[in-house]
Amino acid sequence: MGRRKSKRKPPPKVKNIQKMAVTFNCPFCNHENSCEVKLDRQRNTGYISCGVCLEDFSTNINYLSEAIDVYSDWIDACESANN
Repeated sequence: MGRRKSKRKPPPKVKNIQKMAVTFNCPFCNHENSCEVKLDRQRNTGYISCGVCLEDFSTNINYLSEAIDVYSDWIDACESANN
């Protein structure tokens, strides 16, 4: 006589959650990881500035916005200024 099979499932595997980046490449001076994003949720403003060439940009954000959204708004504004 054998044992009955256990109906207990193994515990779920822990997923590694990676934090999103807050430093990006500068479109003006092309330095890597020189632009840092700061989100001011109280004033609904996202601010990005380059530590090398001192370029900066600010935009309005909402409660869903992340650092990559501010960076992409900056890239879009640069492209629209060049056209």
